[in-house]
Amino acid sequence: MKKTLIEALREKVLVSDGAMGTQLMAAGLEQGGCGEMWNVTHPDRVLGIQRRYVEAGADCLITNTFGGNGLMLQRHRHFEDLATINSAAVRIARQAFDGRDGFVLGGIGPVGGVMEPYGDLTVEDVREAVRLQIQALLEGGVDAIIIETQTALEEVELGVAAAKAFGAPCIIASLAYDRSHDGSFFKTMMGIAPETAAAHLADLGVDVLALNCGTGVDMAVARDIITAYRDCAACFTMAQPNAGLPVLENFKAVYKQTPEDMVAPLDRLLAAGVNIVGGCCGSTPDHIRAIRRKVDAWNVRRN
Repeated sequence: MKKTLIEALREKVLVSDGAMGTQLMAAGLEQGGCGEMWNVTHPDRVLGIQRRYVEAGADCLITNTFGGNGLMLQRHRHFEDLATINSAAVRIARQAFDGRDGFVLGGIGPVGGVMEPYGDLTVEDVREAVRLQIQALLEGGVDAIIIETQTALEEVELGVAAAKAFGAPCIIASLAYDRSHDGSFFKTMMGIAPETAAAHLADLGVDVLALNCGTGVDMAVARDIITAYRDCAACFTMAQPNAGLPVLENFKAVYKQTPEDMVAPLDRLLAAGVNIVGGCCGSTPDHIRAIRRKVDAWNVRRN
């Protein structure tokens, strides 16, 4: 019988995939287009991206559903396709493993707005939008729910509640932090520090505390955030840092950090106790391949 994700995390460090959005655009997705709809209209292209990550060594694939919640799909006029889009994403990710052992993580991105009293989205609107997506992903058979790139704990709470209600086998909460100008602290856009997030989310019953994206969050910074998590909670941890800082070329953000440069600080992150490592903005299969080599060496030394 296949191990659960939590069982696997007790045994070794796992590798996750890298960026999806930039890979979709490289495959032809137009700026501002609905990449999630490609699960239905261009499944072969999504499959190709995820297969390359598996070939690079990814143990975990996040479904192509970052904007697959009810509110985001409503803006793209694809709300009626929500269940189809999310279930197709799970099938594609599972197919990408081609029979090999691997874990499919159902990706839940931000709803694209701010809840009351700071914004105009009601709690009920957000709850329903997230609930529908999580239900579709779990019915599709994901191994975990990952609520990612979050900046407000209130939105994460709604996702965690829905995941628990539908019996998610594993819940991952991933926040996007911004590094201060002097590098002395990290907070989300809504002012949440890693220590605050760790204590609060652990109390909610989250299995894996994670970080991804953010401003100035590279592999070295990820180590500091993971250390803060582990100091405040006894959860598993996951890091998906960016491939360095972007530069503007022809009005586009370009990430130029090489795979070798990205993984140079990885040993320190592994020593800090991270359980899953992958990449976010700017990372490619080559970056994941470099992460795989370091993680394999670490797992051998640890065992």
